[in-house]
Amino acid sequence: MSFRKALWCVFFLGVLCAAGSFVGQYVLGMNPCVLCIVQRVAVIATALLAFLCACCPNSRCIERVINAVVVSLAPVTGLGVAIYQIYIQHLPLIDQPSCGAPWTFRLRDAPLFELYEPIIRGSGNCGEVQRILWVPLPIWSALFFSAVLLWVWVWFWRCRCEGVRK
Repeated sequence: MSFRKALWCVFFLGVLCAAGSFVGQYVLGMNPCVLCIVQRVAVIATALLAFLCACCPNSRCIERVINAVVVSLAPVTGLGVAIYQIYIQHLPLIDQPSCGAPWTFRLRDAPLFELYEPIIRGSGNCGEVQRILWVPLPIWSALFFSAVLLWVWVWFWRCRCEGVRK
């Protein structure tokens, strides 16, 4: 498999996970918190960056380095947010910090709000634990971001000099 195909796999996995987050919200009735929405945006950004990098040149080693770094930006951010939310959810209720006002409240007067409002609709309770298959959602997010980082860098390492050998 080439590095470009690995990026396409990241794109399709990101689209699948983003679709899953919308199904969870709009079909299963899970109301995402502020940190969940940041993780959702990181998943969407991961998919978009993987798409853009898969469409960019990947023939030289420096191009693969740049693409691997660019694709890694959103998952690193999302992984940090997911780990923070896991930490918050393991605190006693009295010690859980507030996540602040929901994004829909914060951005309601922003330009083009109606276009992106379905993506950021949610609550402000980050300590509430919601599960799919008995696993809390931030753990699923952390697994996604970790898998993407591992996948991209393993395939980068395997393909780092394939253009030089030919």
